[in-house]
Amino acid sequence: MNFEEGIKLTLQTIKANKLRSVLTTLGIVIGVMAVIGMMSIISALDQYMKQSLSAVGGNIFWIQKYPAVRMGRLDKKYRMRKDITFQQAQRLAGLATKAVDKISPEIATWGKKLKYKDKSTNANVLVYGGDATWAEVNGRYIDEGRFINENDISHRRKVIILGKDIVDRLFPFSYPIGKEVKIGNKRFDVIGIVDEKGEMFGESQDNLVIIPYTTFTKIYGEFRTVNIGVKAKNSELIPEAMDEISAYLRIIRKVAPGDENDFEIITADSIMDTLKNLTGFVFVAAVIICGISLLVGGIGIMNIMLVAVTERTREIGIRKAIGAKRKDILNQFLTEAIGICSFGGLIGVLLGVSIGLLISAKLNLPPTIPIWSVLLGLGFSLFIGIIFGVYPAMKAARLDPIEALRYE
Repeated sequence: MNFEEGIKLTLQTIKANKLRSVLTTLGIVIGVMAVIGMMSIISALDQYMKQSLSAVGGNIFWIQKYPAVRMGRLDKKYRMRKDITFQQAQRLAGLATKAVDKISPEIATWGKKLKYKDKSTNANVLVYGGDATWAEVNGRYIDEGRFINENDISHRRKVIILGKDIVDRLFPFSYPIGKEVKIGNKRFDVIGIVDEKGEMFGESQDNLVIIPYTTFTKIYGEFRTVNIGVKAKNSELIPEAMDEISAYLRIIRKVAPGDENDFEIITADSIMDTLKNLTGFVFVAAVIICGISLLVGGIGIMNIMLVAVTERTREIGIRKAIGAKRKDILNQFLTEAIGICSFGGLIGVLLGVSIGLLISAKLNLPPTIPIWSVLLGLGFSLFIGIIFGVYPAMKAARLDPIEALRYE
């Protein structure tokens, strides 16, 4: 029997026992599907974060009270930190001028609803309080109108910049600049529209408004921490700007020599490192799931092949009687085991790719299917077929032809 005949026999076996073949390969299907699906999502997320951070600019970093990515309850040392205030940000802007180009403090609150005449938004609008440099430091642009200026800030004017979602909801058929909208019972004059960013992880980045931070604190109070965006003069000066900011902010916040910073400096690289650590755990989990599924699948393959040897004992005896050698019988059953595993691996690949594309589309992430994950999934399925198919194949090859012919 040559390899081609072995493949044909394998396909005939799968066709003749469809349900048994599907159930046998279920573990392999789940394992391969989990690896490819998870790797596709991780790869898409990584690519999206790189694109998003590069759009902001390579010379931008942020100062905030808490770490960039938080999971579960924060440690006490973070919860006990004092809030960063606008006064501290203003002092910092006056001191850090060597490597720093611009400093932009911001404050935010969620869950607000905007109204215009008989129209209103949902109640989850993000309201930012910023200064005249907020848009530049945060990588946003003004599509229509103008942005906040120093006069708006100093006079605490009730002016507002709208995101694209707000414009679509409140002004579907009219020009919003110059119109008056309400947040709660406060009236604001629309002076600009910020550029559209789309969705991130299924959440819109355009369901926001920006008002002067002085107006924000007047309405909502100052009892919350401030984040500070920092723009270095160029990307080469990022390390120097970070050292400069850290040194002055420690003085401003009266951090004792030898004590660690009571604030976080967040860069694009640190965000990517944190993301890689998080996705590393996901990768390990996917590998564990894959390993367990493949082990279960391998045991199923061995079991079904042992059953096949028993069912076809007389066939094996006839083959040996007409001249088949041990290696021919060994190759026949090993080819069947590998073929069934490859069948399961192929289904797993198709399902894994489909799931990866579906979730990427749902989260509005760029679709990315790592080729290595597909090859890894197929390679694992072949490996399982060889490892768990050897024993049944050897058992079939060692059968005595006379005893096999007598088997009923």
